[in-house]
Amino acid sequence: MPRQVSSSNIPRLIIAGTHSGVGKTTLTVGISAALRRRGLRVQPFKVGPDYIDPTYHSLAAGHTARNLDTWMIPRERVPALFTGASQEADIAIIEGVMGVYDGFDYDNEQGSTAEVAKLLRAPVVLVLDARSMARSAGAVALGFQTFDSQLPLAGFIINRLGSESHGRGVAGAVEKATGLPVFGWLPRQEDVHIPERHLGLVPTTEPGRWQSFVAAAADLVERTLDLDALLSTARSATPYPLPSLHLSLTPAANDHPIIAVAHDEAFSFTYPDNLDLLRAAGAHISFFSPLQDAALPAHTSGIILSGGFPEVYAAPLAANRAMHAALRQAHARGLPIYAECGGLMYLTEQIVDQEGGHFPMVGLLPGVSRMGGRLTLGYCLAEAAADSWLLAAGEQVRGHEFHYSLWERTSDSLAPAYHLLPTRKTHPARRPEGAHAGNLWASYLHLHFWAKPELASRFVAACQRAAKENI
Repeated sequence: MPRQVSSSNIPRLIIAGTHSGVGKTTLTVGISAALRRRGLRVQPFKVGPDYIDPTYHSLAAGHTARNLDTWMIPRERVPALFTGASQEADIAIIEGVMGVYDGFDYDNEQGSTAEVAKLLRAPVVLVLDARSMARSAGAVALGFQTFDSQLPLAGFIINRLGSESHGRGVAGAVEKATGLPVFGWLPRQEDVHIPERHLGLVPTTEPGRWQSFVAAAADLVERTLDLDALLSTARSATPYPLPSLHLSLTPAANDHPIIAVAHDEAFSFTYPDNLDLLRAAGAHISFFSPLQDAALPAHTSGIILSGGFPEVYAAPLAANRAMHAALRQAHARGLPIYAECGGLMYLTEQIVDQEGGHFPMVGLLPGVSRMGGRLTLGYCLAEAAADSWLLAAGEQVRGHEFHYSLWERTSDSLAPAYHLLPTRKTHPARRPEGAHAGNLWASYLHLHFWAKPELASRFVAACQRAAKENI
């Protein structure tokens, strides 16, 4: 877990956009990699609940990216998380989420890039997609500048231009309208493109030519942007308030239980801050691959089955029956098993993919996980349905959903893990979610433990009890 420090003046920059799809990720990757080439230690971040974009940031910067989410995490904790992760960095590069003002709701900034920028007093560089625009780009830029005068907007990057003259013209219109600099403009680059699939970009945990993409993005940034001006802007950031942080952690007394965390091409959706909190609570983290490994790590006392893309790897996951047996045995021994989204899918009896193929899985949850055509995406407020080793009945947590599949239960014998509470944006009515049965906790809901750090202590304590019972 990042240690607390008093310093709050880390050079920092937010790469934001007018909307999704303007090229924020490519630019963030390119800027991070280009600064790394200069010998700078770059700490990357991503605003919002995202597992995939941070894998590109980590690859470009050479350091693990972290998420800054002011809806899931109490906003007063975000500066401490940011400072702790950045304390050894020369510069922090933060990619925004969606449009700069987009967040949980339509009538406030909660969960938005703008809220993070104000909390951290971080200069914002706004990316404009000028495809099919000329002087009107100035009006767009002016609108974003005046919409909220408290936003620390420092300038613009213009993307997807058709020619050099187009770039000069648009940049001039933007600078004249706003009085702020344009740090450069980029031509349309069809060859600098990140592969996508149904949940967004393809994670870098999967085989691919990711280093080539990072190098191409860095080359493009070096040719087209004023990196010196961007660095100067990052270094001009003013200090931000850093409230004292009290995390409700109870470190393990003596024994340090081993928590086995699924991590491979099929399972990679784990917030590194969650693992840091588990370590701070006394756990040892040991990674394993449900795709490749025949057994769990030695002396495993608890298991995390992360989210990811089990449907893409359904055939090899189905073929690894030794791991199925190992997980069923761990469950029978009473080891705490915590599964999120893809992990839940893996624990059902079958995954039915988008082509209708059926693939047998672990079978601890009755029914099948069926891929559908509708994306379930959004923040959720959830209430624990009953007392468990993780939550007390009625205790509330904030999380997010991000899946195309549905769990079709064939039995009502398992109690739900949560009841999802009504919210204006996602769930109009209270409904059950996931399953809780003794030592097994499974749900589509993704949690960030910084929202409720005591979850880490409870998880470790449950693992300690299980280890003693299995001596």
